Amino acid sequence: MTTTAHEPPEARWPRLESGDHVALVSPASFPDARDVEDLTRLLTGWGLRVKVGEHVLDRHGYMAGRDADRVADLNAAFADPEVRAVVTTRGGAGAYRIVDAVDFEAVRADPKPLVGFSDITYLHLAIWGRCRVSGVHGCLVGPHAIATVRRLLMGVEPVTYRRNPRLLSVAAEVPGRARGRLLGGWLGAAAGMVGAGLPDLSGAILLVEAERTVGLGVIDRQLTQLIRAGALDGLQGVALGRFPGFEDYSDRGWNLVDVLRDRLVPLGVPVLGGLEFGHGTDPHAVALGTMADLDTGSGTLTVSPPAR
Repeated sequence: MTTTAHEPPEARWPRLESGDHVALVSPASFPDARDVEDLTRLLTGWGLRVKVGEHVLDRHGYMAGRDADRVADLNAAFADPEVRAVVTTRGGAGAYRIVDAVDFEAVRADPKPLVGFSDITYLHLAIWGRCRVSGVHGCLVGPHAIATVRRLLMGVEPVTYRRNPRLLSVAAEVPGRARGRLLGGWLGAAAGMVGAGLPDLSGAILLVEAERTVGLGVIDRQLTQLIRAGALDGLQGVALGRFPGFEDYSDRGWNLVDVLRDRLVPLGVPVLGGLEFGHGTDPHAVALGTMADLDTGSGTLTVSPPAR
């Protein structure tokens, strides 16, 4: 099968160059001080200048300070004309609490990428839905992670990702080709945004990745929530990332592939598995919000550059 979609407008951001400023912020959980030092050293090595948010190392339970302080750092970075990219120190928990307080006017006025994944997916979805600004689903831990983030921030060429045949999600594939905006990320955030600002996914290719925290029922419930809400109506395709922790896990005769196929095959769209996105060691970064071409025949996902 082949599915295609109309391209909605997007606000692209200028690629980063040596001498540009980037901001480090902690919208979710708190990092270790050494992690912030490592990130600063890495980005400085790219020729960038780093501004560290005032509350990056704050602690309030499992979060990096109180909601008002975390979102204040985020909004300050988006409003700062010197800052050309906003890099999150980690995911964890808490980004969902500050989504409604994001200064979307500042994001629209001066588009710049947000880099992060996991809980940061809440912010990616909200920013795309309200501002049509692309983001980077990824982190800066590991050689592939670092190289792919740098390529997305500082390059302007399309990126082709190839399926890893050893990943579990390959067995859930549905043959075909699709074209659409790549949206999504961590499945928990996509399901959590239903009824609370999930952007329209019609015409999109949905990226889905998750880690095992409890069992198969969590994946089933989250996919079913999206289906029951009509959020997957008009979807063009599905790109499956990593699902660490499910490799040797089964529940009463079913494994992850059974759940994915049971929920995704009835959508009637192509599904490509085996992509190195998401949780686990050294993930590849990918742009969210740009046009993508999915082809199960070649096992590739080709994503347009988010920068200009």
